[in-house]
Amino acid sequence: MAPHEGLVHMKEYDWRDSNVENIGTDLDHKVKYNSAVTEPAWRDVGRAPGLHIWRIENFEVISWPKERYGDFHEGDSYIVLHSYTIGSKDGEEKLAHDIFFWLGSKTTQDEAGTAAYKTVELDEFLHGVATQHRELQKEPSDDFVALFSRIRILSGGVRSGFTHVETEEEPKETPMLLRIFKHPSAKRADSIMVYEVEPTWKSLDENDVFVLERNDKIWVWQGKNCSPMEKTKAAQVVHDMTIAKHIDVEVLSQTESRSRTVVGMLGGEDTGEPLRAPRPIASSRKNQDAGHRPRRLFRLSDASGQLRFDQVKEGAAISGSDLDSNDVFIFDSGITIWVWQGSGASRAEKAMWIKAAEMYIRQLGEGSDDNQVYLSPISKVVEGNESPVFFRALEA
Repeated sequence: MAPHEGLVHMKEYDWRDSNVENIGTDLDHKVKYNSAVTEPAWRDVGRAPGLHIWRIENFEVISWPKERYGDFHEGDSYIVLHSYTIGSKDGEEKLAHDIFFWLGSKTTQDEAGTAAYKTVELDEFLHGVATQHRELQKEPSDDFVALFSRIRILSGGVRSGFTHVETEEEPKETPMLLRIFKHPSAKRADSIMVYEVEPTWKSLDENDVFVLERNDKIWVWQGKNCSPMEKTKAAQVVHDMTIAKHIDVEVLSQTESRSRTVVGMLGGEDTGEPLRAPRPIASSRKNQDAGHRPRRLFRLSDASGQLRFDQVKEGAAISGSDLDSNDVFIFDSGITIWVWQGSGASRAEKAMWIKAAEMYIRQLGEGSDDNQVYLSPISKVVEGNESPVFFRALEA
């Protein structure tokens, strides 16, 4: 499989048809595992609980510095491995793994394809027991956000095969404006998002805190409705920005008349109108989907001699007893699209699960007025190694 295949970002990428005759066979697993063990990035990972992050750079998997964990560039693709212990049926603890391939909103096709391909390879290295997640910048999942106390989205990225995106280290002629806000559905009470936004007064809003760096000075602009935690997190962000250099910092509340200085530097005028900027993540869509999109369970099976994708159940009555080890099932919780791979599933079923999930999401989009359906998270679990989150979603 070429690195550009295996993508699930609907609006920009499509699956390519390929020969799947050997997918899922012992030979297929052996070839993939032998390839995985030669990847330097996977050395010594998956043996103990912890977090590992890599960025895709020129088709290579490059380790991301630990001091930058939580920083992501919108022009890049990343792989994030979270290993943790869980209890097993015999009462002993075992190691479980979540693999996220994170796609920035401006990542290139070659980077996104490499991230997806290498995620499958990493799963093979971990003996096929990991839960795989597609993670999109525009709609971060709760489980991904919970890994970090702060997520900072920066503009730019690495030089790529098709597109050159300026890196943050290269000189900027324009000021940098950061928006700091609480993720709307984060499980962690201290979880915060830091987005680099367009340096214009139209990016300001009354509910958040903004940090403006311009001409060797930093201004902290506090929207009148921002929370105390956002103010605290903004102070931490400014501390990180100034720890290696001496720079003046001025903190201004929107209720102060001098706060209009920041608006003026960003090209705005003192109109007296409230500032309301659109949020960069669609925070309301999850709740809407949960309330209006029914839970559904589908079976992907070739038991009849032909590969079929049929709905099994709809509504709250769906449970683990509806799953069959001989097939692959797709469960729409109303928020996340879960793929459950039975231990006895055929190689064709194993090969086609992502196409089926992709087709289902496409049909959802065509049948509704919600143009954000394609952002729905997709996660795959394997029978016997399901994540606790999957069981909670299934039994809800």
